[in-house]
Amino acid sequence: MKRLCCFLFAWILLTGVVWADSIKIPIAAPFTGPLASFGEGMKNGALLKGEEINAAGGINGKKVEIVLEDELCDPKEAATVATKLANDPKVSVVVGHLCSSSTLAALPVYRGAKLPAISPASTNVSIGRMSPYYFRNVYRDDFQGLFLAKYVKTVKGYKKVAIFYEVNDYSMGLMLAFMKEAKKLGINVMGTEAYTADTTDFKPQLTKFKMMKPDAIFIPGYAPQGTLIISQARSLGMKNVAFFGADGLDDDLMVKNPDTEGLFVTTPFLPDKAGPQAAGFVKAYRKKFGKDPNWFAANTYDAVGIGAQAIKAVGQNREKIRDYLASIDSKDKAYDGVAGKTYFDKNGDCLKEAFVKKIKNGKWVSAEKQLQ
Repeated sequence: MKRLCCFLFAWILLTGVVWADSIKIPIAAPFTGPLASFGEGMKNGALLKGEEINAAGGINGKKVEIVLEDELCDPKEAATVATKLANDPKVSVVVGHLCSSSTLAALPVYRGAKLPAISPASTNVSIGRMSPYYFRNVYRDDFQGLFLAKYVKTVKGYKKVAIFYEVNDYSMGLMLAFMKEAKKLGINVMGTEAYTADTTDFKPQLTKFKMMKPDAIFIPGYAPQGTLIISQARSLGMKNVAFFGADGLDDDLMVKNPDTEGLFVTTPFLPDKAGPQAAGFVKAYRKKFGKDPNWFAANTYDAVGIGAQAIKAVGQNREKIRDYLASIDSKDKAYDGVAGKTYFDKNGDCLKEAFVKKIKNGKWVSAEKQLQ
């Protein structure tokens, strides 16, 4: 017993920290399944931020405990995870979910439990206005779709576009926003085709697109299907058709496919376009994980920071945390994170810049031209 006490005393002297208790910050995302690579970015960003908070003394003397909740990007699983978290009195704020369909399934649960949540990744337009307890530090699909239409018109000069979308809240929201702006800009949307998450053969729809001869095909979906679509299009002889997408295609899975050369996508975060505060984050992330952070990592890193700041300011009362988050409502009150300044409107939505990256020589690089 004496040896144990001496050991503990020595540990306290070395670390300089005495943890009175821990504060749970759950991260709800897909950590297994087809979109696990997206969840990995969220996990890594959260763990890095949690370690940094603890190294600086925690939150009001308490250690941050990052809790990973795997919901597979599946609405049913997301609702189950949300119920678990809502019933845990030690949970005062949630960071998640990733997919819009999961967020929409979890949202009523959090609303009923008056549990505030911050999504670093869900972009569906409806989320913010459905609950006063949901916030997000990522732009909405209506902004992203509009941005893409303008980029396609003014920077790329495409006049004829086809759309290949997945039947889910994220993809359909993006498609509708893009089509609305494309019509205003005079872009000819020649046709649309749909697929589901379990589709593997896209050639029937791609054959229709081939006959239309579009300048480009817009894929407002996720990387696992996106990489297959592009490869199957190339195999059908569609060598000169360009492909573009939104942040759902922003994944390392795409760069592993040589057929995706030239693909461009929108993203909320580019290391070389971020402010000086991002340099330390990128360096620490590379050191810890051996690769560059993606936008899921950057936004989650910031979301954990926002949640921690709220707890530090008002404690672990759910209602007080919600009110604190709602009070971050202007540029001068914004949370200055690695992915830019975050502040919320009356619906918990934020205004963030969008950037464009592309695949060049098998790597993601910033597009030479950004939309001004």
